[in-house]
Amino acid sequence: MQHKAKKFSARAKAVTAVTSVAVLAAVGAGVTGAVSASADTLTAEAAVASATVKGKATTTSTHLTVDAATDAAEAALKAAQKEGQRVSVAVVDRNGNTLVTLRGDGAGPQAYESAIKKAYTAVSWNAPTSQLVKRLESAPTLKDIPGALFLAGGAPVAHSQGPIAGIGVAGAPSGDLDEKFAQAGAAAISGGR
Repeated sequence: MQHKAKKFSARAKAVTAVTSVAVLAAVGAGVTGAVSASADTLTAEAAVASATVKGKATTTSTHLTVDAATDAAEAALKAAQKEGQRVSVAVVDRNGNTLVTLRGDGAGPQAYESAIKKAYTAVSWNAPTSQLVKRLESAPTLKDIPGALFLAGGAPVAHSQGPIAGIGVAGAPSGDLDEKFAQAGAAAISGGR
């Protein structure tokens, strides 16, 4: 009797193993089908959503290319190096996202972050940051805006009178020098690279 039980047990194991494999295959096919069906549904929903947007509900904006941002940063850094200044340079896009940063040889550790904030401030207000410093006298709470830095050294880059980028320079002994170098970066791409 024990012998038959062992055979039955072995046979039961074989049947169970085959059944388990079949069940796993069926479940796998079902999951794959469900994922595929979900992807098809999402694609169809996205197509419907984008098809319902009217032309007047969208806008097109102009952005500075990475090549132009790199040219601007390099021009600003070269202008600073010609005068023996050790600075960092940052170029941000219209939305304040950093496109390019260059840390010049010997630039102080504070210069990197300051350059980014100056570039952000210049593009946010579409004005050189030296002009914005003067506005603090009548509106001192401007300095409390996150990410902004109201020190000279930031220059906006405009296209069709709208801001598309900001260039920030930090590390020279005065904000006037920083801004001079930022303006050199803006001038390098004003021809429309």
